[in-house]
Amino acid sequence: MSVLIEKNKSLQAYNTFGIDAIAPFFCRVETVEELQEVLQMEQFRQLPILILGGGSNILFTRDPEGLVLLNRIAGESVEKEDEDHVWVKVGGGQNWHDFVLYTIAQGWGGLENLSLIPGTVGAAPMQNIGAYGVEIKDTFSHLEAVERESGQLRVFTNSECEFGYRSSIFKTQARDKYIIASVTFRLHKKHTYNTSYGDIQKTLLELGIEELSLKAVSDAVIRIRQSKLPDPKKIGNAGSFFKNPVINTQLFKKLQEQYPNMPNYPQNDDWVKVPAGWLIEQSGWKGHKRAQIGVHEKQALVLVNYGGARGADLKQLAADIQASVEEKFGIQLETEVNFI
Repeated sequence: MSVLIEKNKSLQAYNTFGIDAIAPFFCRVETVEELQEVLQMEQFRQLPILILGGGSNILFTRDPEGLVLLNRIAGESVEKEDEDHVWVKVGGGQNWHDFVLYTIAQGWGGLENLSLIPGTVGAAPMQNIGAYGVEIKDTFSHLEAVERESGQLRVFTNSECEFGYRSSIFKTQARDKYIIASVTFRLHKKHTYNTSYGDIQKTLLELGIEELSLKAVSDAVIRIRQSKLPDPKKIGNAGSFFKNPVINTQLFKKLQEQYPNMPNYPQNDDWVKVPAGWLIEQSGWKGHKRAQIGVHEKQALVLVNYGGARGADLKQLAADIQASVEEKFGIQLETEVNFI
């Protein structure tokens, strides 16, 4: 077994913003053994290593240093099952949406609300991705990750991942220390449907669906996402660029006096989540264009590359939006996208 190492590789095809960055060294791994082999190569032990999955949560503002490693570990298998649940193991390099469609075809519930989210399975627990009232942590059982330094395989349970809002241990104290090789989900054989969030119920009516099913909910979510979010294959983007901020109740009540129609989602007695897209739109950025970049005309959460943009320009646009929202609302927006 020997992994092919390429030099001076363009990464334009490997990030959904379509930014052209050059990797000094590049390789693709399809098994845990190949991943471990690369990590033990002497030439890379002292160099930075950047892991790429779907490239849907990254903005290249410069050429990366060292080795860029493309995770393409794929495949699904059933680890165990009982009367109510099935535990499904899937490779970290598998396309996320393809995996969701696979679970729906098998009649396994729990991921249908997360349809059409870009990226790979391995990125899902890192971000604790979520949509329409569902988060990864709700069905996550455990994962296997390779430690970069030792090459050893380690198992992380749900609690050990320390899931938070769009966060996990892999974005905090374990950041850049592990590469996720596989994820196991505990999915449902008996279904309860979550259709109360967003426009799911309205879209089900529009689709003429009277009887709920996993596919029906998935189809509704796909339709909503396609109506709001641009296709990265047509316009470079990374989906939601900013996190929805969670602010204290005192600040929310003060803002509500000034903006009575401010959408809000109470988290508990002390904290309220406010949609970042609404804040950005109210600050006048929706549809804004600046040379080859801009803010999407239908969804203010999405920054776009209309072609030939530099990552540094998108980073500056994001900073300008953050400053504008903070000045108007006193709220600091955090980015979901990672900058290189």
